[in-house]
Amino acid sequence: MSAAHPPKTESFDIAGLSNTDPKGFIRRVDQWHQHDGMLYMARPADHPRFGYLESWLIPPLDLRVNRFHFRDGEGGRFAGQDLYVDIALIDRDDLQWRTIDLYVDLVTYAGGRWEVLDLEELGDALLAGHIDATTAARALESSQRLINGMLDQGGVDGWLTTRGFHLSWADEVTLAAPEST
Repeated sequence: MSAAHPPKTESFDIAGLSNTDPKGFIRRVDQWHQHDGMLYMARPADHPRFGYLESWLIPPLDLRVNRFHFRDGEGGRFAGQDLYVDIALIDRDDLQWRTIDLYVDLVTYAGGRWEVLDLEELGDALLAGHIDATTAARALESSQRLINGMLDQGGVDGWLTTRGFHLSWADEVTLAAPEST
């Protein structure tokens, strides 16, 4: 059993061009756009391993689909990573969006490999009372729907397209400098 923690929340302030990360840091956003009920965000990142982040929030599917732009040689455990998909509750109004991470993640890699992460965190959070059984069941159902769709359609993008969600990604990004220590 890992140390249980409450769900991580994140906010997206479209008018303020900012993204407040789970640790409370306010990050400048380069670009937003909304269509088909989704929100796209692109922003620099001063993380030691990656320098840019693109995300699509897809509320009806409980998904946040991310593309991390890693610094050279910094893929680490996730070398060859393509997409990092968070299972998350997403609520929104016109200019404010918010996610509540539901612990389970799915990572896709070049060559078609993929893996599910953090199922134990979901169980630990349920046992610790950080989420209720209904929310845990929703996380598992969303995860299973994603996996089934990927298997049926050959990947995340193919499945999302069949559901009417067409994702696009930046052709080029400029990596932000890592945070200085």
